Amino acid sequence: MTNRINTPLDRRTLFKIGGAGLAAAGLTSLTGCSTFAAGSGSTGTIKMLYFGQQSAATALQNALQPQIAKLDKTAKLEVTGINGTDWNDFLAKVLTQVASGSAPDIVSVATEGLQLMASKELLTPLDSYVTKDMSSLQSYFDDTHPALIESMMYQGHLYELPDSFNAGSMFYSTSLLQKAGLAEPSANWTMDEFHTNATKIARSGGDTNAFDWVVRLWGSWTSFLYANGGNLLEEGKYSGGDWLWNKAYANNGTATAGRQGGWKWGTPTANSAEAIEALEYVIDLQRSGLSPSPDVGGGSTLQGLFASDRIGMTIGGGFWAGGLHNAGMKDGSFNVQKFPTWKTNKSLFGAGGYGIFDSSKKKDLAWEVVKMMVQPSSFDLIFPGNVTTSGRKSLNTAERYKTTGPANWSVFYDQLDGSVPISAPPYYNALATSLNQRTTQAISSGNAKAALDGMQADLEKAAAAS
Repeated sequence: MTNRINTPLDRRTLFKIGGAGLAAAGLTSLTGCSTFAAGSGSTGTIKMLYFGQQSAATALQNALQPQIAKLDKTAKLEVTGINGTDWNDFLAKVLTQVASGSAPDIVSVATEGLQLMASKELLTPLDSYVTKDMSSLQSYFDDTHPALIESMMYQGHLYELPDSFNAGSMFYSTSLLQKAGLAEPSANWTMDEFHTNATKIARSGGDTNAFDWVVRLWGSWTSFLYANGGNLLEEGKYSGGDWLWNKAYANNGTATAGRQGGWKWGTPTANSAEAIEALEYVIDLQRSGLSPSPDVGGGSTLQGLFASDRIGMTIGGGFWAGGLHNAGMKDGSFNVQKFPTWKTNKSLFGAGGYGIFDSSKKKDLAWEVVKMMVQPSSFDLIFPGNVTTSGRKSLNTAERYKTTGPANWSVFYDQLDGSVPISAPPYYNALATSLNQRTTQAISSGNAKAALDGMQADLEKAAAAS
């Protein structure tokens, strides 16, 4: 795990290395902006579940322990690593551990697991904590896109302070575009232009795939689905949330227009006309020789191929900046643009943060740790080397990306306008499993409709059981 920062990274991996990076860098004092009173439910061991290997979890534990002791010298930190292939694997193992009666105090949860955990009443709402500390948190909310905040809400309550995110943008090799005689795409490029570029890259020769992708919920054929105006589930909003929007964003009402109490994922629409068309499109890319058969899981393999100039274009988020740089790509050899417009310019994102278990007896201390993690000074300690996108807009600067690229780094944050979070209802694990299986079926058979009819049945069954 100590070498993970120097290898290509996918979105799953960036969350896994967060603690390792923090451990390597060390932490500033937690007491700087703390209102925590020693002895308020902190005595004993505070437990944290970490998505990654135990060696990295132990390094995180050792780095944090001196800082925890500054809050209360009787408190001890215990970080347990849970390894997995993706978030559905991690979440399943967390639920198993909770069922055994060994729930922690703090857990790393991305968009994928927020509603799953909250619906089971495993996480405590942060509403009262946020309201109490609103004055000290105002700079955080002023600096954080409300789309990220809303993605961490469920049924009107806020469960996490997002510290990072990744939107599905389009990365491309500048050298392969030049070889094909193409100009770099503009911010308003379309699917027709994307297809033309892919065709010309393929015709330019060499051992190159014009486009490549992976089978998973984030940044898969789902990016094409969103751009086509569809989704896997009906999009809706839970009521509520005024307690937050009217206070945290009182001076920025236009930014919160339409924001409510979190995303409410409704009736499955996996076999809609938009979904069938999107999946058929990527199947046709493979049939026409513009794309290979995709892998299932994270994108680390793609980053290796991209870094060796064997992929012209692929879907990636801000985590690709550090990943490609660490893979040896030179400044200017890659760039990024917003996902191309199809019927809409809607795109997807996933966010990350830390939740507090409702069963914790040390919620006050856990809250202080969560607040510390969203401070500007903490971001590079937790995520060194641009291995994710900061949720705080002020940290997305030319200075940050001058060491890694890409030149068009502003796309990462700008793409949040018009983006929606990946569909992650309380039955997320069943959704992710079905998507992987049915997408693989469609690629193998060439029949998108039959596969998505099967996925529709899978999701309807899962929704009814949830």
